[in-house]
Amino acid sequence: MKKVLRLTLYRQWFDQILHGTKKIEYREIKPYWRRRLFNPDGSAKEFDKVIFTNGYGKLRPIMSVAFLGIREANGKYEILLGDVLTTDNL
Repeated sequence: MKKVLRLTLYRQWFDQILHGTKKIEYREIKPYWRRRLFNPDGSAKEFDKVIFTNGYGKLRPIMSVAFLGIREANGKYEILLGDVLTTDNL
Protein backbone atom coordinates (compact mmCIF):
# COMPACT_ATOMS: atom_id res chain seq x y z
CA MET A 1 0.00 0.00 0.00
CA LYS A 2 1.35 3.38 -1.03
CA LYS A 3 1.63 5.99 1.71
CA VAL A 4 0.70 9.49 0.62
CA LEU A 5 1.04 12.75 2.54
CA ARG A 6 -1.67 15.21 1.46
CA LEU A 7 -1.16 18.94 2.01
CA THR A 8 -2.99 22.10 0.92
CA LEU A 9 -1.00 25.18 -0.07
CA TYR A 10 -1.50 28.81 -0.99
CA ARG A 11 -0.95 29.51 -4.70
CA GLN A 12 2.41 31.24 -4.15
CA TRP A 13 3.99 28.17 -2.51
CA PHE A 14 2.23 25.77 -4.89
CA ASP A 15 3.73 27.57 -7.91
CA GLN A 16 7.22 27.65 -6.40
CA ILE A 17 7.18 23.88 -5.81
CA LEU A 18 5.71 23.32 -9.28
CA HIS A 19 8.55 25.28 -10.90
CA GLY A 20 11.25 23.64 -8.78
CA THR A 21 12.34 26.74 -6.85
CA LYS A 22 11.03 25.47 -3.48
CA LYS A 23 12.35 22.08 -2.33
CA ILE A 24 11.33 22.20 1.34
CA GLU A 25 7.80 22.62 2.73
CA TYR A 26 7.64 23.86 6.32
CA ARG A 27 5.15 23.07 9.06
CA GLU A 28 5.01 24.44 12.61
CA ILE A 29 6.10 22.26 15.48
CA LYS A 30 2.71 21.49 17.00
CA PRO A 31 1.08 18.28 18.23
CA TYR A 32 -1.11 18.07 15.11
CA TRP A 33 1.90 17.98 12.75
CA ARG A 34 3.89 15.73 15.06
CA ARG A 35 1.13 13.10 14.81
CA ARG A 36 0.92 13.43 11.03
CA LEU A 37 4.65 13.38 10.33
CA PHE A 38 6.15 11.18 13.05
CA ASN A 39 5.53 7.71 14.49
CA PRO A 40 4.77 7.28 18.22
CA ASP A 41 8.40 6.20 18.79
CA GLY A 42 9.62 9.57 17.41
CA SER A 43 10.89 8.27 14.07
CA ALA A 44 9.83 10.14 10.93
CA LYS A 45 7.10 8.52 8.87
CA GLU A 46 7.97 7.38 5.36
CA PHE A 47 5.77 8.39 2.45
CA ASP A 48 5.92 7.43 -1.23
CA LYS A 49 4.90 10.90 -2.38
CA VAL A 50 3.33 14.19 -1.33
CA ILE A 51 0.13 15.37 -3.02
CA PHE A 52 -0.28 19.13 -2.92
CA THR A 53 -3.53 20.89 -3.69
CA ASN A 54 -4.19 24.58 -4.11
CA GLY A 55 -7.53 25.22 -2.45
CA TYR A 56 -10.46 22.95 -1.71
CA GLY A 57 -12.73 23.02 -4.79
CA LYS A 58 -13.42 20.10 -7.15
CA LEU A 59 -11.30 21.54 -9.96
CA ARG A 60 -8.40 22.71 -7.80
CA PRO A 61 -4.82 22.41 -9.10
CA ILE A 62 -3.12 19.23 -7.88
CA MET A 63 0.44 17.91 -8.15
CA SER A 64 2.28 14.96 -6.73
CA VAL A 65 5.90 15.35 -5.70
CA ALA A 66 8.56 12.83 -4.72
CA PHE A 67 8.99 12.58 -0.94
CA LEU A 68 12.61 12.66 0.26
CA GLY A 69 12.19 12.79 4.04
CA ILE A 70 11.28 14.81 7.13
CA ARG A 71 13.52 16.56 9.61
CA GLU A 72 13.22 19.01 12.44
CA ALA A 73 15.35 22.11 11.91
CA ASN A 74 15.24 25.85 12.53
CA GLY A 75 12.24 25.49 14.85
CA LYS A 76 10.06 23.91 12.13
CA TYR A 77 9.34 20.54 10.59
CA GLU A 78 10.89 20.39 7.13
CA ILE A 79 9.36 18.13 4.47
CA LEU A 80 12.04 17.49 1.85
CA LEU A 81 10.75 17.40 -1.72
CA GLY A 82 12.05 15.86 -4.93
CA ASP A 83 10.83 16.17 -8.50
CA VAL A 84 7.24 16.90 -9.52
CA LEU A 85 5.77 13.55 -10.61
CA THR A 86 2.32 14.49 -11.95
CA THR A 87 0.04 17.53 -12.30
CA ASP A 88 -3.69 18.01 -12.88
CA ASN A 89 -6.11 20.95 -13.37
CA LEU A 90 -3.35 23.50 -13.85
